[in-house]
Amino acid sequence: MLRWQIGGVCVTQVVELTTASLGPYLLPQATPEALESLPWITPFLDDQSRIVLSMHSLIVESSGQTILVDTCIGNDKERSYPRWNRMQTDFLEKFAAAGFSTDTVDTVLCTHMHVDHVGWNTRLVDGHWEATFGNARYLFAEQEWAYWKNEIQEYGPVIEDSVQPIFDADMADLVQATHQVTDEVRLEPTPGHTPGHVSVHITSQGEEAIITGDMIHHPCQIAHPEWSSTADWDQSASAATRIEFLSRYADKPVLIIGTHFAAPTAGRIVRDGQVYRLDY
Repeated sequence: MLRWQIGGVCVTQVVELTTASLGPYLLPQATPEALESLPWITPFLDDQSRIVLSMHSLIVESSGQTILVDTCIGNDKERSYPRWNRMQTDFLEKFAAAGFSTDTVDTVLCTHMHVDHVGWNTRLVDGHWEATFGNARYLFAEQEWAYWKNEIQEYGPVIEDSVQPIFDADMADLVQATHQVTDEVRLEPTPGHTPGHVSVHITSQGEEAIITGDMIHHPCQIAHPEWSSTADWDQSASAATRIEFLSRYADKPVLIIGTHFAAPTAGRIVRDGQVYRLDY
């Protein structure tokens, strides 16, 4: 479990799982040979030089509010990917061990509606999907919902079991991609991975941080922003978003917290010759 302090805001990571098995599918460009020229990338690889991805939630404490950013894969969900089908993890136990209760989350914020970002929105109770965070409002970008509410998902009935029950319970709020969550936390549009994808921008007491969502899946894309994921809705748009993002925040005192970055998970973007690297 990692924690970061950004001015008066505390961000806590709760990891559901880490995996190297998705890398060849998600970023086939990131071969061990291609990564050899990036000595700084080693902490984000396994012992076979495969990229490691972390599935984790980030809990943002701001202005007296507890905001949960992305909710991983979840338990008991029917998924076409065998490792995730009816999965059982101790995520909620880790959540409690980090010092949080499901009842005291004020806001659940999903950067987008993919399978590994909405799973713990709900949990199975007596055969029905109920909101895991029963006192929270769930925020979704309006453009994201407009796309996915009628779109077939690759991994199974993700909307049906992890998003639609939130709307049915009248716990969902559709917001703009620039929505101000608190006076310290706002959304930042980063489209391409999905139509309404957002990142989360934190500004507090002169300090800044950004939670990436899947605008960047792995730190290798900082050196190679042209490497778009096979899971991207629009690969050209996602690459353009990354290139603009890196140019804007390089060499700035802005902490970048990767939604899928394995430990150390966060760092600052710095220029490295003609490209960029993560300074952690």
